[in-house]
This record gives sequence, structure tokens and C-alpha cells, in this order.
Amino acid sequence: MKISYNWLKDFINTDLSTDKVSEILTDIGLEVEGTEVVGIQEEDLKNFVVGEVISCEKHPNADKLKVTKVDLGNGNVEQIVCGAPNVALGQKVPVATSGAIIKDGKGGEFEIKKMKLRGESSNGMICSKKELRLSEDHGGIWEMDSDLVPGTPLADIIDTTSDTVFEIGLTPNRADAMSHFGVARDLYAALKNRKLSAEKINKNFKKVTTSKDANPISVEVLDTKNCPRYAGISMKNVKVAESPKWLQDRLKAIGLSPLNNVVDVTNYVLHSLGQPMHAFDADKIKGNKIIVQSGVYKDAQFSTLDKVDRKLAGTELLICDTENPIAIGGVMGGLDSSVTAETTNIFLESAYFDPVSVRKTSKAHHINSDSSFRFERGIDPNITIKALEMAVELISELASAEVVGEIIDHYPTPIKNHKAILNYRKIDSLIGERLHRETIKEILNSLEIEILTETNDILELEIPAYRVDVQREADLIEEIMRIYGFNKIGNPEKLSVAIVPGNGFPEDTIENTMANMLVDQGFYEAMNLSMHKDDYNKWLDLEDEKSVDIINSLSADLTVMRRSLLPGLLENVDYNIKRKKDQIKLFELGKSYQKIDGEFHETKTLGIVIAGNWNKESWTQKREKVSFLQVSGLINQIFRRLKVTGVQLEAAHTSYEENGVDYLVDGQKIAHLSKISKKILKKFDIDQEVLYAEIYVKDVIKLVQQQAKLKYHTISKFPMVRRDLALLLDKEITYQEIENLVKKTDDNLIKNVNLFDVYEGDKLPAGKKSYAISINLQDENKTMNDKQIDKLMKKVVNSLKQELKAELRT
Repeated sequence: MKISYNWLKDFINTDLSTDKVSEILTDIGLEVEGTEVVGIQEEDLKNFVVGEVISCEKHPNADKLKVTKVDLGNGNVEQIVCGAPNVALGQKVPVATSGAIIKDGKGGEFEIKKMKLRGESSNGMICSKKELRLSEDHGGIWEMDSDLVPGTPLADIIDTTSDTVFEIGLTPNRADAMSHFGVARDLYAALKNRKLSAEKINKNFKKVTTSKDANPISVEVLDTKNCPRYAGISMKNVKVAESPKWLQDRLKAIGLSPLNNVVDVTNYVLHSLGQPMHAFDADKIKGNKIIVQSGVYKDAQFSTLDKVDRKLAGTELLICDTENPIAIGGVMGGLDSSVTAETTNIFLESAYFDPVSVRKTSKAHHINSDSSFRFERGIDPNITIKALEMAVELISELASAEVVGEIIDHYPTPIKNHKAILNYRKIDSLIGERLHRETIKEILNSLEIEILTETNDILELEIPAYRVDVQREADLIEEIMRIYGFNKIGNPEKLSVAIVPGNGFPEDTIENTMANMLVDQGFYEAMNLSMHKDDYNKWLDLEDEKSVDIINSLSADLTVMRRSLLPGLLENVDYNIKRKKDQIKLFELGKSYQKIDGEFHETKTLGIVIAGNWNKESWTQKREKVSFLQVSGLINQIFRRLKVTGVQLEAAHTSYEENGVDYLVDGQKIAHLSKISKKILKKFDIDQEVLYAEIYVKDVIKLVQQQAKLKYHTISKFPMVRRDLALLLDKEITYQEIENLVKKTDDNLIKNVNLFDVYEGDKLPAGKKSYAISINLQDENKTMNDKQIDKLMKKVVNSLKQELKAELRT
């Protein structure tokens, strides 16, 4: 959620720095995940001046370019090549001179330098409003007021008022803080407790001046359970137009695109007070009546504001006229009744909808709107009319509209504040120290929690209805602590714990052994969500019928349970690359999910992803790029540490890999290593090599438990003999086939086979490659003689020639 500091100051007067505000908001549970300065600052306009075009000629070498001479004041005339279609003689234009920095508002920027364009020198740039970040208009250069004097700095002309926007990671329970007013209310309580300067600004909006005319739109609420309160008012003679700059700036600062003065006001009220509102074109409301009902229009097609046709389930709460639905209550309005440039009469809706009803509907239709975000968490049911007054005041001012009739307010059963009992001793017990009783009462008052009665031990409290997250005594203590400050609670001098002895779980020991080995090799553990978007499964060519869909998905990016750890780890790689990390070594121990024959299955996997450099930069060693062999060696090292024996390698390949290898024990696949294909990496916006390995935890644990017994044998007193062979083979033959065949010749005397060189090149016949292997021979009972060694090696060579068509190289 984005919160503008300038907007926040509409409700609280403070001169604290943005850093200090960020710190305090985070302390009280409104975690500030980042800040962004929006708007144009004076330093952004350094080297930007007003220029006058005194010459404009067609470029001799380009049809779409023009060569201009621009007077920059004080006798300074520069030649500038311009590609804008509207540049012309005599214009006053904004000019970025040499050294000016053009920013795109997304972190990108470039410096203006003297250069040649198609053979003509250009010293500067004539700018559009978009290049100055004043608007999205990029159709041509900005034709400025003809009275401006060349050489005038743009900083003297353009408003350089900037704003800081806080990105708050709002937790689902904090429905009360889903607006600037709500955040300001919390911030004021914190500042007051910290004895910092702050003044609460009470916004009093004009009471709606009713007219003697009858209400042109009547309202009937048939479903009071899902719509406990519905208020509205009609306005006529509305002049729909572009919003004033101040309003557009406010909305742009928090990432909204302005549409028109009426819609912008409803959005402004929503983000100011937290009350979602909707404006209907009153002339499109059939029968001049609004009916709030559910259980109707099943299977009907309804076009929402996002221009999507949706099939109604018949269970939604709908806002209807006498013929059709015109909005899905609390979720999104209808396209047909929306406000357009031709609208002259409107009906403003301000309501309270049941959170459960809105949540079910928004999830069923996959709609995540600003309104549903608030309604499904629970808004303040008693701010409805205040929000309506604010909207009416603004629309009257900005759209010259007039109220018709009076406010309609259906509120048959008012939602009351709730009560709770708070015991002082319980507070002391939970936090571990005694807070001053007056401090507790001051905090409660600052949070608008009223003390009804009190004794020496107990407070009877009335909690505002908008605090849906504060219901129990423990919730009240949490409120006191977050405002008081968790950091203020001291550490006890003594800590007593009871340790229960136990053998633990062997599975955890094995998993921790693998994880610790990776950490020792410089890896970091990643923890990703178990859900991701359906596209990831398609990119990996995973069958749709095995995917586990999420019925009530949190967002469009979290629609299925993951079938593999790879997509999440590739997202991590992309994130790190974009932050200039040149050594990425990550692992994740997590589950993947699939559906087989109607049954759900979980598979625990250790996923390992590596990109960039294998080792860190150091004066003692050169940097090495990650290689297939390094990762393969790491996996073998893990298996050796776990005493998993009999591991065989087998070439493997999937659609998302360039090459890969399986690790098998007795035909059972226990791990896989691959180089990810460029096609998949491109989809994740990664432009460098990435290696990915996965170890199937359940199968490895089973093997470890089977092979768990340690076997001891004496070290042989007799020497080991080494013999080397250089073999010429077909390219398709793998080293694993060679190793298996050599060991099969005599498993007792051949102790080890090792590959120490591979060669492929022009000097070899087509389709051939050369392997250089070493073979270690040893007899446990006696020293081997030359005759015995030669006989065994001859047997090995014959096997290689017969089985693999190998040739010995000299």
C-alpha cells in the first residue's frame, strides 16, 4: 500500500523527517518496505533552460529529422537535431543542454552530450512534457508560452514540489490503516506516546445542503445481512472534465491514473478515508431505482468496469436497477452505468458491505480491486456519511455539480462498538514488566479506545467498530505494546527454560546435513511461496491435468500450487542479477505438489541453483565461472557425506534444459542436474548461464536409512597399482558406460576408475572423441605382479573393444 507524506499531512501536522516517520511506522506494525521520492525536484532541472527556435531546416540525411538553431539566452546559440514533428521556427521550447540528465521516472537516466546525428552536430535536446516527467504526452515537443525569455531556467517555471511515498507492507488484520487517515491516526498515537511534536488535524466537511426536490433515485435494500448500510445522494448538472493538477498529482503519487474529476474524487476519498465509493451515471439507472439484492441473475453476463464479461453465479450481492445489475456490491461497478464524458447526472454510492460476502465474490470472479481489498477486510461502518460529504464537497467544487434531494441512508441495525475487559496484571504477565497505569490509559485514549469504568485492577473498554482486529484482551495488550514500543521492553537478567531430552527425527538430521554442507560452500537458503502462476507450469511443459489449482487464489500470479522449485529459484536469480550480484548460490528445501488419479501428492525436494561466479573475488585466486563439473562434484560430495553408495550417472534431457544428467541408485532416480535452456531463461529475463540441481529428499532418506550401518575394513598392507588408458570412442558413449564396464571386469581387484582428460577436435575422426582414464588395481592379500596386472588389463581392453568398439590411442 502506498502512502503519500504530503497527503498524510492533511490529517497530521508534523515536521519529522521521512526517515524518522518510516522508523516509527515500522515500529508500530505498519512496516515501511521502501520509500520513493516522486515529482520533480529542483536538482532534476539542472542544465534545463527555455530556448527559442531561430532556425529550423530539414536534415540533409534523414527525412524525419530537422536541424534547428536554438537561442539559449545571453547570446548563446546552439545547433540541435530534433525529431519531433511539431518543432517550428519561432517556438519557445524547453531545452536540455549539455550535462543535463534525462530521467524516465523508473530509475533509468541518460546524460545529454554533444554528438553527431546522421552527420550533423547536435548540442542539446528539445524536450517533450514526457521527457520532463510532466505528463505522458510524447506526441511532440512542449510548445511553451511565447512570452518566456530565452535562457530562463526551467526550475523557475516548473513546480518543483516533490513528495515522498511510503510503501507499507500492510498485514491483513490492519483494516483500520488502509487509508491516509487511518495511518495518520496510528502515527499520531505513536508520536504522542513518544512525546514528539504532532497535531491531529480534524477534517470537517461541509454538511450536504439538501434541496427541496424529491430524490430522483430511490433505494431499496433487500439483503440487509450482506449490506448492513447503504447511503447515496444524487447530483445534477455535472461537468465531467479533467481533474485539477493537485488532484492528479495526489493520485499519480500513489500509482493511480487519473480519469476524470468525478471518478478521481471517488478514488481520492477512498485513499483519504478508506471508504470505497462509486459514481453511477444516473440517467442509465433504469426505473430510477436502485435495488440491493442477492440470489438473482444467475448465469447472466455482466460487463464490469475493466471491460471483462463475467458470468454471474447468482450468489453475489448485486446493485441493480429495475431491469439489470449495475454493480457487483463492494467489488466493481458495471461498464454500462459508468461515468463518461457525456454524463450530466450522477448517483453517488457510499456503503458498508459484509466482508465475507465481498471476499467470496471477489475470489470467485478473480477481481482484486481497491474496493474489494478494503471491504473484504472490514471498513469503518460509521464513516459512510462523512465520506459522502467529502465527495459531494469536492464534486460540487470541481464539477460545478448541484445536490438533488437529500442523503439516503439505509442503516436499520447500526453496527455498535464492541466492549472488552482489560486486566492490568495480565498486561504485566504477558510483557514481563510493569507499565505505568497512566501510560496504559494514555495509549488507549490515543487509539480512540474509550475507558468506560475502571478499578485498581481492571479497565472496562469500548473499542471502535472499525478496529475489527481488536476483540480480545490479548489484542488490547498487543495494541498497547506496539504504540509503547516493543524495543523499550528490557531483556531479563535470568532466563529459565526446561529442556526435554529426545532423539529427534532422523529425517531432519539428514536434511540439515545437506543444508549445512551447502551453507559451508557459500550457499544461501531461499524460501519461496508454494504457489505461483499457471504460466510457469506451461513453460516447463508440465501436464495441466496434474496441476493443483487454487480455488480462491490470492492473485492472478498465485493460481496453482508449484510443481517444481525451479520457477521460484529462477525468480530469485533474476532479482539478484538485477541488483548486480555476480555470484548467486541458492538452495531451497521445499515441497512440490501434483494430482495423480484424483489424489494429491507432495514431494519434498532440495533445489539448488547457481549462476555467475563459483568463488568470490580475492587476490589469492582467480574468479571461476560456475561449471557443470563443479556442481556435479558438489552433489557427489553430499552423497559421500550421507554414505549413499552405488550412485550411477545417466544422460537425461527435458524440454527446459540444454543438457542434463540423472543420479541413480539401483535404477531409482535420486537427483538431477541440468543447464537451463536459454528459452526458459529469457522468460525470466535472465541473460546468463544458470545451472539447476534437485535432490529428491524422500528417496535419499530411504537410501541413507537402508545403508546406515557403518562398515569397517582394514587398510591393505599391499601397494596399489595405476594403469592409464587413452581410448578413442564414438561421441554417443558416456563415461559412465566405460566405468561400469571396467569395474564389471573384476570388481575385487579394480578399486577405482577415474576420468582425467577428454578431447574432441579436428585431429580425431568425425564422430569420435578421446577419453583418458586411470585404473587403480589392488589385491588385499598380496602384492600384484606384472603378469597378473597385464592379464587383467588385457581383459579390460578386450571388453572395451568388444562392448564399446573402443580403440587404444598411443
